[in-house]
Amino acid sequence: MNSTSDFGHILQEAAASLRPFAFRMVKDKEAVDDLIQETLYKALNNKDKFSAGTNLKAWLYTIMKNTFISQYQKNSRRQTFVDTTENQHFINSGERIAYNDALSNLSTQEIIDAIESLAEHYRVPFLMYYRGFKYQEIAERLDIPIGTVKNRIHIARKQLKEKLSKA
Repeated sequence: MNSTSDFGHILQEAAASLRPFAFRMVKDKEAVDDLIQETLYKALNNKDKFSAGTNLKAWLYTIMKNTFISQYQKNSRRQTFVDTTENQHFINSGERIAYNDALSNLSTQEIIDAIESLAEHYRVPFLMYYRGFKYQEIAERLDIPIGTVKNRIHIARKQLKEKLSKA
């Protein structure tokens, strides 16, 4: 392989074997043709990096795979939208306004009464959790298993939901 035209001829012969590999990466015929053309162009420009006697097809497959990955990454970056505006929470709220009826339908005293009506073994873990204790901390302070803590808080929530939905 002394000249560029000899190397170009060898590349053309190997190009047919690139098509099935290219189709596994891209499904569009035009994109396959573009990928093969780009691969052969890069191979021709870098013929001095190819060692005679080594596997030409493997070298071309590597070039093709790297070309595909580079193009994919470039397209992904191009399609990424970065919003640099200030955080405006109500920008597109329009007519989709949700009102919290809980504030108008329940008084604080009703909520307190509902919590106080819970059995003590449900109320205590629930209130501790409400005040910011972690499950593990509650379990240690009450000297009960963590699973029991989670279960009691779950039951307390369920009972409160039932009681407050009737209010």
